[in-house]
Amino acid sequence: MLTGSFASSMQGEPRLSLDIDFVVDLVPQKLSALAARFPPPAFYLDEREARDAIRARTVFSLLHVAEGDKVDFWMLTGEPFDVSRFARRRIERAVGLNLFVPSPEDTILVKLRWANLSGGSEKHFQDALRVYEVQRASLDVSYLEQWVQNLGLSEYWTRLLHEAQ
Repeated sequence: MLTGSFASSMQGEPRLSLDIDFVVDLVPQKLSALAARFPPPAFYLDEREARDAIRARTVFSLLHVAEGDKVDFWMLTGEPFDVSRFARRRIERAVGLNLFVPSPEDTILVKLRWANLSGGSEKHFQDALRVYEVQRASLDVSYLEQWVQNLGLSEYWTRLLHEAQ
């Protein structure tokens, strides 16, 4: 599932990003197939680091050596919110591809969560605000408010509602 600033750019206001983020449910047996699609020397993928990330349900990166482009693969965790947003993903067409993306509600929640985890990142907060403003008419507010409470994001949610145009 495409996530991060690319997802928020699709659902809100486009902005430049230095990497692409995916949430994946990857098993170790599939890692070799992934690595084979991105062979050296054009790409760099540390398979040991990736196996460790799969086991620990964290993140690993794939780099395009010449361009410096980076893809982060975030492992799907068993955390209830992670499971919920992955289950709610939908297919959207972008750049000539059908891509799984999170619901706008989940993009807002993830961006608010990153704002909180990063000590108040304005970049993530603004991403959440823009998605809210663009998608407001079709958002499931009860779903948002439930997860705002569960994730401890009330302060950021209140600010978002106050700043929404």
